[in-house]
Amino acid sequence: MRNCKKRFRLWETAALLALSITLCIGAWAQGRQAEIGGSLVRLHVLAVSDAPEEQALKLRVRDAVLAELRPALAAAESAEEAKAILRGRLGEIARAAAAAAEGRTVRVSLSRESYPTRTYQGFSLPAGRYDSLRVVLGEGQGQNWWCVVFPPLCLTAAEPVQSVMSPAGFALISEEGYALRFRAVELWGEITSRFAK
Repeated sequence: MRNCKKRFRLWETAALLALSITLCIGAWAQGRQAEIGGSLVRLHVLAVSDAPEEQALKLRVRDAVLAELRPALAAAESAEEAKAILRGRLGEIARAAAAAAEGRTVRVSLSRESYPTRTYQGFSLPAGRYDSLRVVLGEGQGQNWWCVVFPPLCLTAAEPVQSVMSPAGFALISEEGYALRFRAVELWGEITSRFAK
């Protein structure tokens, strides 16, 4: 009986230790994902449908929105500044998108969205919640397109991201980062995104 109690206490201790480690990793991953998500503003364009002509139209709308955003965001030095500029220009962005949308309804908003892990040239962004300029064409039932509009990465590589993140945050998402640490942040982002829905 005494041996059984001793084993049970050992099992309880091991379970408590595993839970503590899991909570610490979760807290660390949440902090890293918040840092990464707070440094960027993403663009999300959703097509009416998956029909080839709607997918081509989505790309034309994307180009019109990016043409509107480039000069507007040129002076932004932080994600907060970029979001303030975007909030103030939602009408102009919607007009630029509508002009390219060939009569489709267009909805433009600035919100917080869940994204899956996405690999760009030279770095990957973990799954999680990011501030996002969202452009929805029609019912938005088609395949989507996304990129990072602050810093402007829709057409460039990773250097602008490095300028707005801490060295530890950039090391985590770049090829210099540790795969296990990135995976912890990625898993945490996926879990919190599911609960956010």
